[in-house]
Amino acid sequence: MSKRLIAALLGAGALAVTTLTAGVQGAAAATPRLTHISGLHAARACAVKPAAGTATCFAKGLVNKKGVIPDATSPLSTALSPAQVEAAYGLTGLDAAGRTVAIVDAYGYPNLARDLTTFRSYYGLPACGTGCLTVMDQNGGSNLPRFNLGWAQEQSLDVDAVSAACPTCHILVVQAKSANFSDLSAAVNTAARQAGVVAISNSYGGGDLSDSTYGAAYNHSGIAITASTGDNGYQGASFPASSHFVTAVGGTTLHMSGTTRQSESVWSGAGSGCSTVNVAVAPSSFNTGCAKRAMADVSAAADPNYGGLSTVSPSNSKNSSWSQWGGTSESSPIIAAVYALAGGGYSNSTPYTSGTSSNLHDITSGSNGSCPTTQWCNARAGWDGPTGLGTPNGTGAF
Repeated sequence: MSKRLIAALLGAGALAVTTLTAGVQGAAAATPRLTHISGLHAARACAVKPAAGTATCFAKGLVNKKGVIPDATSPLSTALSPAQVEAAYGLTGLDAAGRTVAIVDAYGYPNLARDLTTFRSYYGLPACGTGCLTVMDQNGGSNLPRFNLGWAQEQSLDVDAVSAACPTCHILVVQAKSANFSDLSAAVNTAARQAGVVAISNSYGGGDLSDSTYGAAYNHSGIAITASTGDNGYQGASFPASSHFVTAVGGTTLHMSGTTRQSESVWSGAGSGCSTVNVAVAPSSFNTGCAKRAMADVSAAADPNYGGLSTVSPSNSKNSSWSQWGGTSESSPIIAAVYALAGGGYSNSTPYTSGTSSNLHDITSGSNGSCPTTQWCNARAGWDGPTGLGTPNGTGAF
């Protein structure tokens, strides 16, 4: 184990953290036991089918045949590094200039700051100074909710994905007290009120809901709001990604050789579909085939096996270790970070009006299922359901 990682695991404090609760950094993580494990497969962190009016998180992590995430002392060899994420999407060397990406999730994660410190230290990311990480409850206070393992694993992926794509971004995490949309939407509104927030990522979803229910919470002028399309392939729309007001983010399988982008195709799990209740975002010239709102708008790496991130995530309320995660829970915070790096003009229609062949990677291969209209589930030149208009090549489309 490297001296740098040991220091991080012992709480060396490489990351300056602002919190609204005492003890967020907590005790040092238990020393992981194993290095690399073969025979892993991806499994959901949260429930597959949420109850009506609630959301499920979309993080998918690699587990062994017993369904257990094995402890590891370092990232798996198939994981993307922050340098690879930045190189793949043309973000290397860009500066967020103090702008903040907000993450909205349900439930609490008491060791979030400690684990983010370990992640950033291992990869040599700069300590981003005072304000790098702020954690608050859905009302903007310090009454943080109870721990939930699946949602805590989601949060670890979210903050590490923002750090990977935008090491200079500040991060605000707003923890809703439950996975009910009433609480999650309250958390989004709270995030939008905080100074410096320019993008809000939502790596969760439920069934297709009308914007007349909770849509107003996802509509804040000047703030880019991203939402994951889901991890079940072509299955129809998922709110909040189906909202007219958000940037719906699909997923890809990304292969890198060092910092060279080798190939990128549809991730078979990337959600896509048509809303039956919300109005369209894309101009009709993009031929989505949907009578109303179509998912996705853009996309980024999401395949847990090829394009996933190794994050420092919890195995219980006290201990954490390296494990590999993906899903459209990875792609949504990456795109939120790209919006922050872009520096202004935040609108979910911007990729349709500003995206070109030079600032988006058009994904033209792969499929996420069978569908009655080919572009809803099959890659093609231009817009398609699983990947939208494509993945970032710099910030020009955002």
